[in-house]
Amino acid sequence: MTNPTSTDRATAYANDAISGSIIAGPIVRAACQRHLNDLEYGEERDIWFDEDSAAEAIAFFEECLCLNGGQFEGKPFLLLGWQSFVIGSLFGWKRPDGNRRFRVAYIETAKGSGKSPLCSGIGIKGLVADNEPRAEIYAAATYKEQAMVLFRDAIAFYNQSPELQKRLVTSGGAGKEWNLAYLDKASFFRVISSEKKGQSGPRPHMALLDEIHEHKDGTVVEMLRAGFKFRRQPLSVMITNSGYDKASICWEYHDMGEKIAYEIIQNDEFFAYICALDEEDIKDDKYLEDESYWGKVNPSLDTDVAIPGYDYIRAQVKEAQGMPSKMATVKRLCFCQWTEALTPWIGKDVWLAVLDEQFDESLLLNRRCWGGLDLSRVNDLTALVLVFEPIEIDPVWRLKPYFWVPGVNLRQKCEQDHVPYDVWRDNGFIETPPTKTIKKSYVARRMQQISLDYDLQGIAYDRAMVNDLFQAAEDEGVELIEGKWDKEKKQWDFGYKEGIKIMPFGQQARSMHPAIEKFEDWLKNEEVKHDGNPVMTWCVSNAVVKEVDDYRRLSKNMSTGRIDGTVAAVMACGVADVKANDGKSAYEDLSIEEMRERML
Repeated sequence: MTNPTSTDRATAYANDAISGSIIAGPIVRAACQRHLNDLEYGEERDIWFDEDSAAEAIAFFEECLCLNGGQFEGKPFLLLGWQSFVIGSLFGWKRPDGNRRFRVAYIETAKGSGKSPLCSGIGIKGLVADNEPRAEIYAAATYKEQAMVLFRDAIAFYNQSPELQKRLVTSGGAGKEWNLAYLDKASFFRVISSEKKGQSGPRPHMALLDEIHEHKDGTVVEMLRAGFKFRRQPLSVMITNSGYDKASICWEYHDMGEKIAYEIIQNDEFFAYICALDEEDIKDDKYLEDESYWGKVNPSLDTDVAIPGYDYIRAQVKEAQGMPSKMATVKRLCFCQWTEALTPWIGKDVWLAVLDEQFDESLLLNRRCWGGLDLSRVNDLTALVLVFEPIEIDPVWRLKPYFWVPGVNLRQKCEQDHVPYDVWRDNGFIETPPTKTIKKSYVARRMQQISLDYDLQGIAYDRAMVNDLFQAAEDEGVELIEGKWDKEKKQWDFGYKEGIKIMPFGQQARSMHPAIEKFEDWLKNEEVKHDGNPVMTWCVSNAVVKEVDDYRRLSKNMSTGRIDGTVAAVMACGVADVKANDGKSAYEDLSIEEMRERML
């Protein structure tokens, strides 16, 4: 790997963002830290940074391309710091074979930061300077007119560059161009949309997607990515303002990009540059008045090429005062606020504050614990999470998760959920039995094996999902003992049988609320520790709570991905005895009626 130097502008930007020399939002800072971490440890994963390739790509923009429109007409495309970070990262990071590391780039900034010409320039480079025979470059969108925005920038680059005019030819009259061809390489740059049905499958070298938040679904994205299998180093570049629909394809990529930037999920093919404000900036909408925050969401703002600039944003904020619908648009376009996005239940800082990767797991042997079991419906994630009570030499609760996902069609499952199940499997964080579904018999056997190591007091489960678990356990010779609530003694009665004790746990808001509050207290007071299992961290990062009549529950429908581990952890927390509280049950303060409703 080439050692980064002062001429490495991508790394220089990353260092400046981390040090605070330039203003940058939290997700951008995380992306920069990821870049620096990869420079130090990337070789362990067979990725490396080619400083010469990064510099060459930046030089292509600045020496071959000129901007267009208004006062920028004909001026060299001199990349700003953030643009150098994007271009340097996309073209500098490599795989062992020398091909580019990144296959997907998601770029989200406020309006007017210069995303479109940057994206078009990437397409021009892919067409003429990427050594790709028969390269197909597409400016893509749901509608053709929308896709033409990027293509018109590409035509403007062509019109202002004698060098490009020597190599490329256009199809269509002036102002009506529809194709840009590099005949010597049999390559082309053109527009594609989902309007035309039945079109032959493209084989893109690069796919450029503008305003991804306006895409109704993932049709165009998936159509183009399906053709990537024909290419050595394809690249899909998505640029967008922030959106408003959490159920959209744009939010899906935003959410994935954020988690990858924070290294909650490891995906070496995905690059994210996502502008956002810090949580503290958003409180009481103080960012609307304090202009010192504005550069976090528009990284071009403090430069002489900033459009729309401070005056425009000030005018937009003033005009929107007292107009909620207008203000929502201003917050979205000018300040990267997802106006209808839900906030994750557990923040990243809170979860990372209770991380303990160096814990000696031998301290868990024969230690009292309680579990929560979240069974999958068919072929989804299944989770069992144990919580171990504090002991004198380890005075905190310990969380230990187990995860299972079907091993058959695992790669397809990785693509569907956008997470590296295969990598997690290889590193021992998840089990992938060679079946199409997680069979209840497999779960019963694993529960029995796990119970041999620990003093397991009981496992909470969702009765609606248990289905054939009892019969499967019996077939495997595993004794499951379902507890009954003794309203007089205010405790669970399991009789005198030997086996694994299980307790039904309601999933509605009144049932989940006390356990949610208790788990929050553990986290806030740092009374619980976890081992950094990335599957568990992913589940926690996805979790969203829904409030119903002043009670809260975890909502799988509203969450951004799998939350099975979080549900299992909350149930385990809910049934765990609080030994430090004079030996009282976790439910001591609940009425019998509330207890029965919660558990049944």
